[in-house]
Amino acid sequence: MIHIAICDDETYMSGHIKTIVSEFFRKKNREVSMRLFSSGEELLKYGGQIDILFLDIQMKDMDGMETARKLRADKFRGFLIFITVLKELVFQSFEVQAYDYLVKPVEEKQFEKTMERLYASMQNASDDSFLVQKGCEGRIIQKDEIVFCEIIDRKMYLNLTSDEVIDYYDRIENLETKLDDQFFRCHRSYLINLKHLKGYKNGTAYMDNGREVPVSRMRSKEFASVVLQYMKNL
Repeated sequence: MIHIAICDDETYMSGHIKTIVSEFFRKKNREVSMRLFSSGEELLKYGGQIDILFLDIQMKDMDGMETARKLRADKFRGFLIFITVLKELVFQSFEVQAYDYLVKPVEEKQFEKTMERLYASMQNASDDSFLVQKGCEGRIIQKDEIVFCEIIDRKMYLNLTSDEVIDYYDRIENLETKLDDQFFRCHRSYLINLKHLKGYKNGTAYMDNGREVPVSRMRSKEFASVVLQYMKNL
């Protein structure tokens, strides 16, 4: 399931975007859920998951740019696509990490081009992220967001910097192949993100979110070497 939000104070435009988004993902045979918002204030009150956000720049009261700044400050990491009538405003979009922009009236050809690129990014994931599949739902996780990973009874638990814990079924060996040298398997059941390592003492790794992770005796020597090498490369 891909979670999509459309925020535009023009009902016609929201409906138009909803229609072409639905058709695009129908062709991809991907299930989506969509929510429509008529203002930035309304969107900011929503606490649910958003993977792709279509956001109008010019809205009454709080405009789209200010809304985007507040969302990013609140750790929103989804794909952001601006909808605008003024191309000049798009240059401000870099500061809020916008993926792309669509100029009103949104043409299907322009939309298809943007969405094909975005969909490929979601499928492949980037070097900085990967796709977690839980049942029919998919979610893109930024690697830097992961403090540590733990496996219990074939279920993977990703402990994030936001204190959220994402669980899904996978093998720790599979996850290990998706991660890079920033992560170290310090125990048969744990992978830690060295970026979030605060300290180490007597077989325990202390993470910057206050959690403690065991380091097995068999891996302690390699762990010390890996940490030193990681610090040299910073």
